[in-house]
Amino acid sequence: KDFVHSDALKAQKEQGVARKLVGFEMVDRGIPRHDHPIVDAGGNVIGRVTSGTQSPSLNKAIGMGYVPTDRAAEGTELLIDVRGRHLKARVVKLPFLKS
Repeated sequence: KDFVHSDALKAQKEQGVARKLVGFEMVDRGIPRHDHPIVDAGGNVIGRVTSGTQSPSLNKAIGMGYVPTDRAAEGTELLIDVRGRHLKARVVKLPFLKS
């Protein structure tokens, strides 16, 4: 059935999505915040943090953000730009749970 923007959704279904929402935990010390850039090793913006905080129950900084699908696998290292510093983070499985 056709509706507004149905062509775009059909194309996305056929080709797959370009970005995925992932959870990450910070490896380096720092707290990611909404709209902080997610960058590659060259400093190029590849995504954005959608939310981030210091988790008192996990005792670490965590966040979520959109990244290219090739960077969305669990364990993938990301860099989060926090006030001009590129801090290491690691993609983790959602939901955030204590292991």
